[in-house]
Amino acid sequence: MSLTCQVQVILNNISGKKAETVKKALEPDNVNFPKGLSLDVEKIDDNLIFNFESKENIKQLIGTIDEVLEHIQVALKVIE
Repeated sequence: MSLTCQVQVILNNISGKKAETVKKALEPDNVNFPKGLSLDVEKIDDNLIFNFESKENIKQLIGTIDEVLEHIQVALKVIE
């Protein structure tokens, strides 16, 4: 049996400049993801949307989401 888990995190009311800065700050971390784990980031209107998907390890997915949220928080603090 194969289990796929998808999680979407949305940052609301974020300016285009902040959204681009956050996306660029995360780019180095969004490479060489472990097998079965993926992250897609997109800007729609005034929202920055993070789509996580894991096809193998839920604990790894949770750890990755936690790490990405920490990096987002740091990037937003640096911007301000």
